[in-house]
Amino acid sequence: MALNAQPATNGHADSLASSSSLSADINPPVTNGVNGQSLTTRVQVVNEDKEFSKDLGDHIERWGLHNAGFGYDVVAVFGSQSTGKSTLLNRLFGTTFDVMDESNRQQTTKGIWMCRAQNMNVMVMDVEGTDGRERGEDQDFERKSALFSLASSEVLLVNLWEHQVGLYQGANMGLLKTVFEVNLGLFGKRRLDEATRQRTLLLFVIRDHVGSTPLANLQKTLTLDLTKIWNGLSKPEGLEDCQLTDYFDLAFTTLSHKVLVPEKFETDVQSLRKRFTDRDDPNFVFKPAYHKRIPADGVAHYMESIWEQVQSNKDLDLPTQQELLAQFRCDELATLALEMFNTQAKSVRKPVEAGQVVEGLGGMMQSWKNESMARFDRDASRYHPGVYARKRADLVAQINSGLGPLFLGQLKNLHKFALSSFKKEVLAGIKGDGYDFGEVVLGATARNEGLFREGATEVLLPDTDWSYEEELQQLSHDISLIADQCRADETKKMVSNIERTIKKQMSESIEHSLNQATPDMWDNVLRTFKETLAKAEATYLGKATSFNCTEEENTTSLAILRKRAWQALRAKVDEQLTDLTFLAKLKSRFEEKFRYDKEGVPRVWKPDDDVDSVFRAARDELIPLFSKIQPKDRSLEFSLPSDSDDSTLTDEGEFDFEATLVVFTEAKQADLSTRFRRDADAYYVEAKRSMVSSIAQIPTWIYGVMVVLGWNEAMAVIRNPIYFLLLLMGLAGFYIVVQLNLSGPLYNVAKSVGNEVHRQASQRIREQFAEPPQPQLTRPMTNGTSDEYEPRRRQTDDSRSSLYPEKEL
Repeated sequence: MALNAQPATNGHADSLASSSSLSADINPPVTNGVNGQSLTTRVQVVNEDKEFSKDLGDHIERWGLHNAGFGYDVVAVFGSQSTGKSTLLNRLFGTTFDVMDESNRQQTTKGIWMCRAQNMNVMVMDVEGTDGRERGEDQDFERKSALFSLASSEVLLVNLWEHQVGLYQGANMGLLKTVFEVNLGLFGKRRLDEATRQRTLLLFVIRDHVGSTPLANLQKTLTLDLTKIWNGLSKPEGLEDCQLTDYFDLAFTTLSHKVLVPEKFETDVQSLRKRFTDRDDPNFVFKPAYHKRIPADGVAHYMESIWEQVQSNKDLDLPTQQELLAQFRCDELATLALEMFNTQAKSVRKPVEAGQVVEGLGGMMQSWKNESMARFDRDASRYHPGVYARKRADLVAQINSGLGPLFLGQLKNLHKFALSSFKKEVLAGIKGDGYDFGEVVLGATARNEGLFREGATEVLLPDTDWSYEEELQQLSHDISLIADQCRADETKKMVSNIERTIKKQMSESIEHSLNQATPDMWDNVLRTFKETLAKAEATYLGKATSFNCTEEENTTSLAILRKRAWQALRAKVDEQLTDLTFLAKLKSRFEEKFRYDKEGVPRVWKPDDDVDSVFRAARDELIPLFSKIQPKDRSLEFSLPSDSDDSTLTDEGEFDFEATLVVFTEAKQADLSTRFRRDADAYYVEAKRSMVSSIAQIPTWIYGVMVVLGWNEAMAVIRNPIYFLLLLMGLAGFYIVVQLNLSGPLYNVAKSVGNEVHRQASQRIREQFAEPPQPQLTRPMTNGTSDEYEPRRRQTDDSRSSLYPEKEL
């Protein structure tokens, strides 16, 4: 930023030598100052590019006002260009502002300048004139500079010609209206609420006054105009009833014509100067009510903050007529271009919303955009460049906004398509045997992510801030989830296959070991189990390599495999040790131990044999052996954590490994022992009887006595044809029954017949001695029905019998 700080100069030569000499007498030059610099050094506070100076604080210090506290004042000038504002300030305050060369009639002051008044603690601001041909219709700086000078100064000199009084634009009434309105919105309420009720003095300096119109009339006209524009302001909420006098004091003065009556002009200037220098003057302008109460060392920061508020206020950005026309026409052209774009884009909206991937959508979108923008540029580029550029940017934003849903919809559709394609490829690749799961997943991932990236790049327009990276990351995440699910399913299937193999390999060996029922039975079972499990784990690890499983996943899967293998072993044990099967094993084992000796020879019990000991040993041997899985060799023991969880692959409940070691609980052992004892006791009784039969034998002579004594009866039967025939029939029937093994069925039939005869006889006897039935009486009812009752109950229940009086019976 260029800052124009210049020392005091004589400025341009005034057109009248007498005026220059008189000015020199009134305002003698001051050469002394701070650090050897002139006190009248000026600084450009705001340059023509609307940039605020950072050196204002340094210049205030050079002027010797840094430590002035509240002992200073600020005055500014406002008015049309080339009306002598800089000349007036130089005459009044001895400042060194550049003045216009009247032979050229061009702009002199650019931006806002500030200088210290001679022999006064006053900061004077010279503001760029309004309505200059250099800025033309660009009134933005005029409005902002006027508002800045109004808000930061105590006294604002409004410089105007006499012939401008009564004019709206000539007297800058339109500009004052805008400035008043924005000033009221920015600072109005704050100043109205302050106890001091700060105001600003508007001192109207009417130039080239020839006296034909009295000052009173000019004052009245200006006051009426200001009141009228104040009443027409759009006031903010809470300030609807505020008046012009709440914020401003009005003062008026006139100056004679500077060229025609220069002496009179200088006299008027000196009279006006006294109002700024002489505190005893009744019209002294620097009253305490106008002071902003900002210390001198904070003025620079205070003015900078005011300029920032002025710069950021959009209410000052009022368009010119050319800009208004450009806005109107550009809006119309933008609407037509947008309609053309919407018509073209309508054809693909439904397919995209329906989930279809539209081929070549990016090219179509770019073509629609280019055609719409070309139509707008062709007609709108002829209007105001700033408005055209702004409206073009708005149209581009609208078109991009309309294309955005198509872009996002295409990304969503590409996402779904790539995800579906990935799943199909993976499922097709893992069918059959001999596949590498990791290679299948990596290949499918690369192909489908590449497909998505290609489609997303095609639909990405170059002049937008769109991006498909977030959607690509989501696709990668979804692909990972599907891959993990497929891997979990394949791992589950692999574990199930290995489990079936374990069952098949262990089945025959475990069944053989359990049938042998030797003391080392469980050693053989667990040895076979561990060998089979080791092979299964090796098989799993060999296949899991291609699954890209992590160490944690392998650990979990192996734990599940061990649990499943143990459960398979336990299921096989339960299958072989059901109640009927185990009782049969007990019986077979008991017979083997009780009825056969160690060499396998059937026992012939003798009186001196210890039947009881052999019986107890044979009876109680197997149940404790089968009751718990407990090998004799401790190295063969197997264990699993009781809280092992395979919820990732199964829905099983809690697993208690210690409980699975128990085959028969104590209650089950007692039940089996009781049921087995019945068969075992029969063998024991048989053994005892055989011992008794071998001890108590019938003497031989007894048979001879039986023959002698029964001879006569036998001969009687033989000689009698009827008895003999019956004897033969009985012997023949006995022979047939024995040969056909019908003794059991005949016994059951005879027993059933006997039971039925006994039941029929008991029933007939019970019926014979049963109490005969008592007769029942009926009585008629009023509704035509009969009511039965029992006489015995009538006799025993007096309360109930009262309900049936004799007359009703």
